[in-house]
Amino acid sequence: MKQWIVTENDAGQRLDKFVTKAVPLLPKSLLYKSIRLKRIKVNGKRCEISTRLAKGDVVDLYLKDEFFAPVPKKLPFSGAPPKVTVVYEDENILLADKKPGLLVHSDDKEYGDTLIDRIQHYLYNKGEYDPQQERSFAPALVNRIDRNTGGIVIAAKNAAALRVLNEKMKERELKKYYLCIVHGTLAKKEATLEGFLYKDADKNKVFVHRHPVEGGRTIRTRYRVLREKKGLSLLEIELLTGRTHQIRAHLASIGHPLLGDGKYGTNALNKGTGYRKQALYSYKLAFAFESDAGPLQYLNGRTFAVEDVWFLKEFDGFRPAGEEIRPGR
Repeated sequence: MKQWIVTENDAGQRLDKFVTKAVPLLPKSLLYKSIRLKRIKVNGKRCEISTRLAKGDVVDLYLKDEFFAPVPKKLPFSGAPPKVTVVYEDENILLADKKPGLLVHSDDKEYGDTLIDRIQHYLYNKGEYDPQQERSFAPALVNRIDRNTGGIVIAAKNAAALRVLNEKMKERELKKYYLCIVHGTLAKKEATLEGFLYKDADKNKVFVHRHPVEGGRTIRTRYRVLREKKGLSLLEIELLTGRTHQIRAHLASIGHPLLGDGKYGTNALNKGTGYRKQALYSYKLAFAFESDAGPLQYLNGRTFAVEDVWFLKEFDGFRPAGEEIRPGR
């Protein structure tokens, strides 16, 4: 028999969802049967599948030991260094400046040292996260950026923050701004591009069309030219929609691929520049809540920016200015 006390991070969940996460080896059919037969109880009493758990509730599981995964000898994130470049941090969230070359999550080919591994290790060392004490929650990322793109990634430290941030991301109440360098000089110094993006999974590439296509999704990309120099342009981008490779593909589709982008640009343009990855950085994040954000309402109206963007050396270290940019400390 196992007995667990519901923590704040587990509160509010349905019993079946909690047990599914906490005991992943337990088949769902047996889970439901165990609840019916009172082999799973809450506060010593019979419960329902839909019972909502509250902080402090005691969950008793009269199940065979084979369904409980053994305690790992080492923590899953222990292979990653606990080093994170923090843009901003409080008790609920962490804004990390991910450097180009680092994956945000593990993939089929690489695992063990990703941004989320580093963040979890960092929080573990600070005493803010202990996987042995959590049954169904782990600090998680709210947004993703490509491996070779750097910039701000949002991590939620608790379940309440994660729920709010996921909802605000879905409702586009988190404004993301990018800096990038493109080849060429744009005729319009400020504009909103519109198109239809189709993702070809087999080629692992997206294609932008001017007119609707089957399977295509609407994209909108707003840009502003900040500087021009020797056939290159520095742009600030605001993503009005968030699709795979949207910025890279959209700008390439109008004849201005990103400097260093071999996937959507051309080797001929990039040859001799010394750039082997795209000059693209998610440098600024603004919290622009249009409805109540509960425990995160205090963030509304705040903006955070990365101070060190690696490719700004091309423009003599130019840094975007403006009162709305308040780098986190």
